[in-house]
Amino acid sequence: MRDDELEFQTIHETFRPKIHRYLTRLVGAHDAEDLTQEVFVKVSRALDTFRGESQPSTWIYRIATNVAIDKMRTASFQQEAQKSWLDDSDETEDRDIWTGEETPSLEQQLMRKEMRKCFERFVENLPPNYRTVVVLSLEQLTNNEIAEILDVSIDTVKIRLHRGRTRLLQELKARCKPEDWL
Repeated sequence: MRDDELEFQTIHETFRPKIHRYLTRLVGAHDAEDLTQEVFVKVSRALDTFRGESQPSTWIYRIATNVAIDKMRTASFQQEAQKSWLDDSDETEDRDIWTGEETPSLEQQLMRKEMRKCFERFVENLPPNYRTVVVLSLEQLTNNEIAEILDVSIDTVKIRLHRGRTRLLQELKARCKPEDWL
């Protein structure tokens, strides 16, 4: 295998799960797989032009963000988003989200699933500039990394993150009540 093929394979193995999860959070499970493939096709084609001026993770997340934004701008996505893109599947359902241990009781699983749906519904309704920053933050990227990915200032990231979280919290407090979960 050539060096560039090995490098791409390593990048793909390292970042594919992260990018897929990120895109799922941004555009929903229905479109995430196709967009993940599109991201890695673009990475593969541009790998030889990567100058190393940023971390590979930042470069890849920027490509993924641009692909997601392009998708969110399409009329078909906007129509589908109105219907709701929530998918009942989640890779963490068979594990406790805090400890990683075997799943809790069925009642706890149902409650968590409903809480997650509620949370995802409100993340979906955030304006795209807030949603992108909030989701990148959920991916545990630093504010500096988010600023680099989005090509905005650190202050812009902080403002968008604060406003996005504030809106999210207001919506959650107003509409996601535990008595509605079961």
